[in-house]
Amino acid sequence: MSPEHFAALKADFLAALADKKQLYVADLFGGSQPEHRVKVRVINELAWHNLFIRTLLVRPGAADLADFAPDYTIIDLPSFKADPARHGCRGETVIAVNFTEKLILIGGTAYAGEMKKSVFGILNFLLPESGVMPMHCSANIGPDGRTAVFFGLSGTGKTTLSADASRTLIGDDEHGWSDTAVFNFEGGCYAKMIRLSEEAEPEIYATTRRFGTVLENVVIDPDTRELDFDDASLAENSRGSYPIEFIPNASAENMGPVPANIIMLTADAYGVLPPIARLTPDQAMYHFLSGYTARVAGTEIGVTEPEATFSTCFGAPFMPRHPSVYGNLLKERIAKGGVKCWLVNTGWFGGKATQDGISRMPIKATRALLNAALDGSLNDVQFREDPNFGFEVPVAVPGVDSALLDQRSAWGDPAEYDRTAQSLVRQFIENFAQFEAHVDEGVRKAAPVAA
Repeated sequence: MSPEHFAALKADFLAALADKKQLYVADLFGGSQPEHRVKVRVINELAWHNLFIRTLLVRPGAADLADFAPDYTIIDLPSFKADPARHGCRGETVIAVNFTEKLILIGGTAYAGEMKKSVFGILNFLLPESGVMPMHCSANIGPDGRTAVFFGLSGTGKTTLSADASRTLIGDDEHGWSDTAVFNFEGGCYAKMIRLSEEAEPEIYATTRRFGTVLENVVIDPDTRELDFDDASLAENSRGSYPIEFIPNASAENMGPVPANIIMLTADAYGVLPPIARLTPDQAMYHFLSGYTARVAGTEIGVTEPEATFSTCFGAPFMPRHPSVYGNLLKERIAKGGVKCWLVNTGWFGGKATQDGISRMPIKATRALLNAALDGSLNDVQFREDPNFGFEVPVAVPGVDSALLDQRSAWGDPAEYDRTAQSLVRQFIENFAQFEAHVDEGVRKAAPVAA
């Protein structure tokens, strides 16, 4: 968008504001660590939007509000319809971020997530200049006081796996990694609600019964007022936003020590990747820059078959700087802290997602493998080298069915597995070509091997 188009958009937004009889304003922080936060003023035409952003960002105390001067301002008007010819955008929906004027204009959409992702984008732009690593991740702390960070795109289990009653939750979506801490950018959580199970996700399910939780796109019976989390008729992307303290054992400070473990989550619809693999620092940077998962029918408009998708740094749309900036920051911090890195596949097992009878990896098995990685016991088991991707895969883990650890053997036709695996390898290699000039030889050698 050109500066001239943004000027026209801003003028029209301000005119639309002037016509509103009632507006809702919240002054909030993006970032829980005081020396690395931004002050944000959010102006809404919808009350529930203002409740949402008050829940999702960090709420200042009375002393902070006494002399609050915003660094950035967000104006969110769902009723505003952009004009592509006048405003230089693609349609009636617009999310325009202007770093020079420190102004974000959101129009033509009632999806509340645009506000929080705008703040995420601001921090992703600013923090690397201070040597802070911004991350699209969840984070929690174990009983041993060690922090784990979970990278992953929507639908990979980032929120679910971090909401573990045996561990202290730092946050479920956006964090910074400074010299002294992992700190939450937010003061709330934003969980996917589609097919939410009380048995599998009790902590998140309980929030749907709490006053103050905001539910988006969740179907409710007009007579009984009962919620139907299995109904995707409004959208597959149904969401719930709630204060972080709704999760038992949440961190009061929204902060924890620097990480001891990094988990990279993927939902592999091809049924190729193992449920867990150990990564070298070079492999970790390779998979971080790749940001692989799969889009499956129903989660996005126009997607009728599973397909590979690569979102750099597990959050490409919100990373304004070159991906190598974030990748190199991550590699430096991994090396400095001796961080253990793991790739965890929460996707499909024993075949492709489109095959009859194929289901996702059991969440109990995923949690058992994660617990073994995080408590250090996984370091003591035997590993094999994956012939396609080169990372290390455990052969057997106490308490986990060994059959789950070998995707190839679980396929009815191992030769078909080999063909599918090589197809995925080629997609990884093709996608990573854009980064080869920006990484060192070690990272280039961490690529999977094409037969």
